[in-house]
Amino acid sequence: MRDNQSRVDVKQLRLQLAANLRQGVNPYLPGWEYVPDGEPYVYDDRVYVYGSHDHFGGYEYCQNDYVCWSAPTADLGNWRYEGVIYPRDADPLNPDGDMLLFAPDVTRGADGRYYLFYVLDKLGVVSVAVSPQPAGPFEFYGHVHYPDGSLLGETAADEPQFDPGVLFEHGKLYLYTGFCMPDNPRRHGAMVTVLDPDLLTVAVKPAFVVPSASYADGTGFEGHAFFEASSIRKINGAYYFVYSSVLSHELCYAVSASPLGPFKYMGTLVSNCDLFIDSYKPAARPMYYGGNNHGSLVQVNDDWYVFYHRHTNGCNFSRQGCIEKVRILPDGSIPQVSMTSCGPQAEPLRGEGAYPAYIACSLYCATEAMTVGKPGDWMDCRFPRITQDQPDGQEGLSYIANMRAGAVAGFRFFDCQGIRRLTVCTRGGKGELLVKTAWDGKALGGVAVGGNNEWRAFTAGIQIPDGLQSLYFEYQGSGNLSFAAFSLETD
Repeated sequence: MRDNQSRVDVKQLRLQLAANLRQGVNPYLPGWEYVPDGEPYVYDDRVYVYGSHDHFGGYEYCQNDYVCWSAPTADLGNWRYEGVIYPRDADPLNPDGDMLLFAPDVTRGADGRYYLFYVLDKLGVVSVAVSPQPAGPFEFYGHVHYPDGSLLGETAADEPQFDPGVLFEHGKLYLYTGFCMPDNPRRHGAMVTVLDPDLLTVAVKPAFVVPSASYADGTGFEGHAFFEASSIRKINGAYYFVYSSVLSHELCYAVSASPLGPFKYMGTLVSNCDLFIDSYKPAARPMYYGGNNHGSLVQVNDDWYVFYHRHTNGCNFSRQGCIEKVRILPDGSIPQVSMTSCGPQAEPLRGEGAYPAYIACSLYCATEAMTVGKPGDWMDCRFPRITQDQPDGQEGLSYIANMRAGAVAGFRFFDCQGIRRLTVCTRGGKGELLVKTAWDGKALGGVAVGGNNEWRAFTAGIQIPDGLQSLYFEYQGSGNLSFAAFSLETD
């Protein structure tokens, strides 16, 4: 990638990119993997992440079987695929596999086994599977039920179950569930149900712990009422309830001295369009195309992280997991963190070598928009999107497509030292990629690109100031540019 223009061997490019990806980036899994709704846990010096599993190019959420990925606690850039841990047709209520596996959660029981809690998309009941290992495979165990055998979620007094979050403590299982559209007063909020040690039988009936929008007035949750995505963690003796608010794009948290509440609203952990962040741009300006959000907190060695997901392919149904490091302050509060390209890193990415464009943490165009919109809106030709050419589940090259005049891809952060040249790998379009170190900054220079139907590398002499830097690539030109990678080079 040293000439003004050269052909690109995609296989060789992927090998070049792999070296820098091993540092740990966002998304933390390979660019062709789509595991949203991440619930991370540390078991025996490995971080295991459990989530739903989207189908790239799919028509609905969570079309694939559950899979698991894990990484050593000492290296969050080294994720290992653990395989399919639970197929859709394993539940006796879904023998033909027609229903979807929505967001799960996992806990280790008193017997040392691992219990997977989940809800199928057509049913409002909670199912449980079990495995002797954290990475499965899991086998069906039972459905959560009342002592008389009736299923939780099916009696007249029940609200439907959804997105289980679980905490096992002192022989009891605390099960948090709920789904509350903001305009539905029949849904009261997030619920907690206490289960017996068998992890199936209801010991204490559901009680509401965080209000829906219809019941938030005067509670402290106004504007950030419960929508979905229940998750629970115990931190320094307090119980942190993580959830997605009625704003959808944000993960909020509430804290209580008891797993049964009452919970006090504390704030936003992360937004997948970076709303409310004012450290590098105006607080009200979205910097990525947001959508629903789901995730949780985990301690890895001495550090805490929030797991969340972003939307790709210009639609709701191809979501990828991301990580950001968070700070828990002495008073127990957690300041909101911004989206970055170097998520699992305690340090910025190396300012040298090749990086894939799909690790962009900012993506927008001249038409400001906060969400990916309704299903099918990816057909709107204004908006750039992260995508891939290969079918779902196959390794390949992910990239940014549909960059038209005014489209911007931003990357945060790099440790830049002596960078004098930039090479970009693009396809289509014809114009220039301007390079900035701030979203509203002056261009340091540009790389002439375009006119090619296959991937080509284009190089220009551009000096990046030394130090901690963000990089923003703004396309100005005609047509529709695809952006696969860039390389930071010294002379």
